[in-house]
Amino acid sequence: MPVIVVANPKGGAGKSTLATQLAGYLASRGHAVMLGDLDRQQSSRLWLGLRPDDAAPIRGWDMTGEGPLKPPKGTTHVVIDTPAALRGKKLANVLRVAHRVLVPVQASVFDMHATSDFLAELAEHKHAARAEVGIVGVRVDARTIAADRLRSFVETTGLPVLGHLRNTQTYVHLAAQGLNLFDVAGPRVARDLAQWQGICQWVDAAA
Repeated sequence: MPVIVVANPKGGAGKSTLATQLAGYLASRGHAVMLGDLDRQQSSRLWLGLRPDDAAPIRGWDMTGEGPLKPPKGTTHVVIDTPAALRGKKLANVLRVAHRVLVPVQASVFDMHATSDFLAELAEHKHAARAEVGIVGVRVDARTIAADRLRSFVETTGLPVLGHLRNTQTYVHLAAQGLNLFDVAGPRVARDLAQWQGICQWVDAAA
């Protein structure tokens, strides 16, 4: 059972947006998907509560307990949304079950510095050995100087850049309805779906 963890040490990095989109993509492929939320704000859980009955089904996973994480039976794929400053026991718990760790990074010096420290911690963590790490540039135009700086930063990590997601209100409007890009079709989301191709291929490789 592939378990994909979305993690970054900073708040507002786009973790919940990525987690809900990933869950939506997997559900659109017919998988039995469970979306867990470790963040105190419970944004992903709120999104699930807004989701229409006729949308591709995604189950929620109550992760409020303190014990080791064990995905419930009847699920083929799991996505876990995590809080800022993921450290200690919570980090160890998610890494024990993770097959993929997706790290969203914004093209600011503060985000890149915090992410660099987090990636170094991941590399040294005893439970991270089997987890493949990928990076996604969020709220960034791939044609800008900021994107160039982000690419230069990522090159120092040796990790794959799976894509760059533009800063658009499309994610916000869809989230308010409990929807994601993969629930809708047409020119409204064509540009954004194209930006997700590399991420989706990376996720599919975990199956």
